[in-house]
Amino acid sequence: MTAQIRILCLSPLARSCLTLLPVSGCECDPRYAVTDCTMTQTEYKYSLLSSSSEDYRRRPLLLQVDHSPMSLFAVLEVKRGPTLWQRSGTPTCLRRVKIYGMLLGLVLTLFIMASYILTGDRRSLLLTPSPYQFEPSVNFAALPFNLSSARDYATIKQVVRNIASKLEFTPRKLPDLKALVSSEPHLFSVIPREFLPNVKNPCWYEEFSGNITSNPYRTNLYLHYSRHLRSMFEYLRHAYREHLLLRGGKYYRMRCLPYFYIIGQPKCGTTDLYDRLRHHPEIRFSTFKEPHWWTRKRFGIIRPSEGFRHRYPVEDYLDLFDLAAYQIQDHLMANGSENPHQHSIITGEASASTLWDNNAWVYFYDNATEMEPPFLIQDFVHALQPQARFIVILRDPVERLYSDYLYFSAANKSVEDFHEKVSESLQLLEGCLQEYSLRSCVYNTTLNNAMPVRLQVGLYIVYILDWLSVFPRDQILILRLEDHASNREITMRKIFDFLTLAPLTTQQEAKITKSPASNTRRLSDRNLGPMLPITKNILRDFYSPFNQKLAKVLRNDSFLWLDHSKSS
Repeated sequence: MTAQIRILCLSPLARSCLTLLPVSGCECDPRYAVTDCTMTQTEYKYSLLSSSSEDYRRRPLLLQVDHSPMSLFAVLEVKRGPTLWQRSGTPTCLRRVKIYGMLLGLVLTLFIMASYILTGDRRSLLLTPSPYQFEPSVNFAALPFNLSSARDYATIKQVVRNIASKLEFTPRKLPDLKALVSSEPHLFSVIPREFLPNVKNPCWYEEFSGNITSNPYRTNLYLHYSRHLRSMFEYLRHAYREHLLLRGGKYYRMRCLPYFYIIGQPKCGTTDLYDRLRHHPEIRFSTFKEPHWWTRKRFGIIRPSEGFRHRYPVEDYLDLFDLAAYQIQDHLMANGSENPHQHSIITGEASASTLWDNNAWVYFYDNATEMEPPFLIQDFVHALQPQARFIVILRDPVERLYSDYLYFSAANKSVEDFHEKVSESLQLLEGCLQEYSLRSCVYNTTLNNAMPVRLQVGLYIVYILDWLSVFPRDQILILRLEDHASNREITMRKIFDFLTLAPLTTQQEAKITKSPASNTRRLSDRNLGPMLPITKNILRDFYSPFNQKLAKVLRNDSFLWLDHSKSS
C-alpha cells in the first residue's frame, strides 16, 4: 500500500523539499510552496509538535525559511497511490530532495536544539499523531502564520476581528446515560446511584472483600506523589481496620465522594479559597489540593509533558477521602440518625482543571461528533452526583493570562516575549476557526498544546455554558477574584451559605477571613512589571465578546471587567 503526501517546501532553491520518508515523483507548486510525493505508508496524518506541557513548554515547531513558516495545520495529507516499485526510473527531483533535505534538516535540527537550550526547555521533540484528522481542504496559503507579521499591530488587530466574526455559542448535544456507562463501566460499577440518607455528604458502604490484615492502600498510585502522602496512607492503613463494619458475616467500609468541588480557574484564587475553607470545622478536603483525577489521572496523565502512564482507578481517588469518611462514620456511629447536625461534615476537592481541561478526550472517545468531544467531565460527574455543588472563581481574563504566563514559564520571561506568544496563539486560534466551530477549537487538543500561552482558559463562557447544560444554575457558585480580594468576608459568607454550613463564631470567622492571601505573585515576576500596553489592548479586544456573553448569561455586568481592575 502506498500513499501520497503533501508537505511544505521550505526552500525555494530548485523547489526542493524537506522529506521525512523516502519519496519519489516530487512536484512543487510555486504558488503555495507545497509538494506532492508518494511514500510507502498506511493512511495516517501527523503534526510536528513539541511535547505538550501545562507549564508553557507546549510550543509548535514553527519552521521558517524565507519568511514561510510551517503552521500547526500543515499536517501530512495521505492518499492512496501506486507503489514506489511500480514507478520507473529515479527522477532528478528525488536526488535533489535527498541532498537538500539532508543539509536543510541538519541546519533546522541545530537551530531547534539551540532554541530549546536557550529557552531552558530540553525535553525531547515529538513527532506525534495529530488527534484531529484535518481534511485536505485546508488552504495553507490562506492561514496567517507569518511570525514577522505577529509584530504588526494592525495585522493582529485584524486577526482579533476575524476571530470575533466566527463566534457562535451553539448548544451542545448531551450524551445519554447508556453511552456514559458504556464508556466507563468500571466507574459506574464502583459508585452507587444512591447514597446514605442520614449523612449530608455523598457516602455509602462498600463491601470489603480483601484480607483485613493486608494494606488496602499498597497499590494506590497517588503514593508516588510525595512523602507527605505516603505518611498519610500509612496512617490510614492502621485506621481502616477499626472502621470496618461486620454485617451478616461480611465486612464493609465507608466510602465518600466530595460534597463540593472548587473547579476553576487557574491563577484566579483557587488556592486562597482552598486554604481558607480548610479552617472551617465542618469541611474536610482530599488528602492534597489538586488530585486532577477527573481530567487527567483517570486517563493515565500524570504530567501533560510525559504522555500516558497507568490509568488511576476510581478506588485510588476515593482513598483520598477516607480520612473524612472515617470521621463521618465516627459521628454517625456515636450519634445515630437521631441528630443529623452531629454528622454534617462535608468533603471538598479543589482541582482547578476540572472546569476546562478535556484534552484527553480525543485519545479515548470516538471522534464522531464533528471534532467536538462526545463526553465532557461534567457529564460523568452529573450522572454520578446530580446534587453536587461547584465553586468557580474567575478573574479578568487579560490579567489571568499574564499571571499564568509568569507563573508557569520557567525562563527568559519578558513582556516582549509575552507579547510574541500572545500574537502566535491568536493566529493559531484564528486558523482553527477558519475550519471548525468555536467549541471544537476550544477543546482541540492539538491546538491547546501548540499555543504558547493558554488563551483558551480565559474563554470562561464556553465552559460555563457547557456546565450549565447538565447542572442547574443554583448548584454552581461563580465568584470574581477582584471581589474576593477587596472583601473576603462577603465572599466567604457567600460560600458558607452556598454549602449550607453552620454559623461560625467571631473568632472562627476571623481566622478564615483575616489571614494573608495565598499563592500571590513572586517577587521576581513582579519586578517584570505589567504587560505592554499594546498587548493589553489586543487582549481586551479579544476577550471582550466572550465577557459580554458571560455577563449576559450570569446577569451581572461586573463580569465585563470594564473597570480593568488587577490582582496578583
